Amino acid sequence: MSLLISTWIKFFFLFAPFFVLSMFLALTRGESAAARKQVANKAIIAAIAIALVLLFFGSSLFAVLGITLDSFRIGSGILLFMSALSLVKDGTRNHAVGMPSEERDDVSVVPLAVPTIIGPATIGTILVYGAELQGWDLMIGLMGLLLALGSLLVLLYSSSIIERLLGRTGLNVLSKITGLILAAMAAQIFMSGVMGFLQPVVS
Repeated sequence: MSLLISTWIKFFFLFAPFFVLSMFLALTRGESAAARKQVANKAIIAAIAIALVLLFFGSSLFAVLGITLDSFRIGSGILLFMSALSLVKDGTRNHAVGMPSEERDDVSVVPLAVPTIIGPATIGTILVYGAELQGWDLMIGLMGLLLALGSLLVLLYSSSIIERLLGRTGLNVLSKITGLILAAMAAQIFMSGVMGFLQPVVS
């Protein structure tokens, strides 16, 4: 039970729930409550699928494909920076607001599920859990991970209430602040990947 609770809490805060919420509100600004729930469902389902693959097959998959965590950091950093630019400039991603729903980008998987919810730090932690936990402990760790994502889903479901409390101006400010935070995160993630590649050379 203690492993379940500790894993749940660790993953819940590792997912940066309040940052994910602000990102979710920014990316779905102007959407109806039903549409937001649909995006939240797809994002969490995608995050669960990715987490399961990483937990049970991550190390083997990365080894077979020749992908390193540093490679993922560089790619995620570039993707995050592109999203950050749109948020700072327009308060949304790729001019989605005001467009017909069928023409909008689907933000549920990218960048919401990856790399906002499942980012490099989360991937590294899931890979470590998959390598360290064995047998029943691995199943308990998986349950803790699912509980954390379930808690995050409940938080996203409450986004409409939070939006009403903040108002349009508050959301616009929050969107731009989120973009600035994303840009800083993108730079850090990108440089971490670059430094990881350069480390053997320096050594």
